[in-house]
Amino acid sequence: MPASISVIVGIIFAFIIYKGSIDDKFNSLIKGCGDNNIIIMCLIFLLAGAFGSVTEKIGGVDSTVNLGLRLIPSSFIVPGMFLIACFVCLAIGTSMGTIATIGPICITLAAKTGISPALLLGALLGGAMFGNNMSIIADTGIAITRILDVPIKEKFKVNIRTTGLAVIGTVILYFIFGNTGSTTLTDVGGYNLIKILPYIAVLVISLLGVNVFVVLTMGIILAGGIGIFYGDFNVLGFTSSIQSGFLNMFDVLIFSLLIGGLANMVKESGGIEWINLKLRKIIVGQKSAQFVSMLLPGTVDAALANDTVTCVVTGPIVKDISDDYKIDRKKSASLMHTTVCVLQSILPYGAQILLATSLTSGKVSPIAIMPYLWYGFLALGFAIISIFIPSRKRSKNTVNEKTLTKNVENKLQTTLE
Repeated sequence: MPASISVIVGIIFAFIIYKGSIDDKFNSLIKGCGDNNIIIMCLIFLLAGAFGSVTEKIGGVDSTVNLGLRLIPSSFIVPGMFLIACFVCLAIGTSMGTIATIGPICITLAAKTGISPALLLGALLGGAMFGNNMSIIADTGIAITRILDVPIKEKFKVNIRTTGLAVIGTVILYFIFGNTGSTTLTDVGGYNLIKILPYIAVLVISLLGVNVFVVLTMGIILAGGIGIFYGDFNVLGFTSSIQSGFLNMFDVLIFSLLIGGLANMVKESGGIEWINLKLRKIIVGQKSAQFVSMLLPGTVDAALANDTVTCVVTGPIVKDISDDYKIDRKKSASLMHTTVCVLQSILPYGAQILLATSLTSGKVSPIAIMPYLWYGFLALGFAIISIFIPSRKRSKNTVNEKTLTKNVENKLQTTLE
């Protein structure tokens, strides 16, 4: 069932179950749809879609992949494919787009070199999910950072501490166990360094702390200028590509508006507070609170198999947990995002792994790929380990964990009453 239709079903149930007049319920729904964070998130989605569409139109994705393939040593094909997927997804912000673009190349390489297609697709999936976790224009990352009110650059810095170690470990494993077959690359297409420039510019400018709207707008204009210069399109073609990118984000935009309205209805009716109170029963301090920040979105994602939907639904709860237990929101955003990205790469019924296996015409099953998803397992492991590593900057508001937990429980119980 389409995600937006699922939300409408939830809204109908909310209208039936919650007390109050129809007008009051509609006002609550519209108030949530028009929430500042929801509207800002939707505008960023539109710009991210436009950037992805324009850069794809000028051949930026193909140039990036082909350059990577030309730079890969013959004994480095599998870890090289992982790193290419990392960069491509980091640049374009969509794991599905990365898999759809590089997946056919993996199948061709497997046929020409004798390397296991499951191994190559596992490397592709791992790289795509790393890029999705780290990209500043990925819809999941945008949703998390907007809901938790965290600068995406700051989440990036926290993420790299754990995912960076996972990447290094994954490259080593793929190098040791992936060096099979004849490992000879042929028929690699051409590339243009200028057409890769918009991706690099967006990444660098965003890390400098520039507003994301400015970053994406500059990226779109730069990509458009390059496309017009090389004759990939004229000015009208450039605007058509932007419009196409807007339309590509229509589903997630509508979903975000609807889920914002439903979330506000649930919140005003005490639903969020009720969930918070139930979760507190398994929280005894900051460490267990961080575990819940991973467990809750992980459980929901396992049920929905959609990382963006999961983040929008569970984000407000994780935000409340972070504030109540004095946890750095950047850390919570990192744990939450890593969890959903990892699960999306290892769920045998997830959209990413199903897309990857569909490219093999049924020759490779999702179960066959799962043993090679080493990045996901390492990233999840390092994320859990990071919970036990104390932060260098301790909060001034840190108190005894038992006192903190008791205060939170009293606050929530008072709210419910």
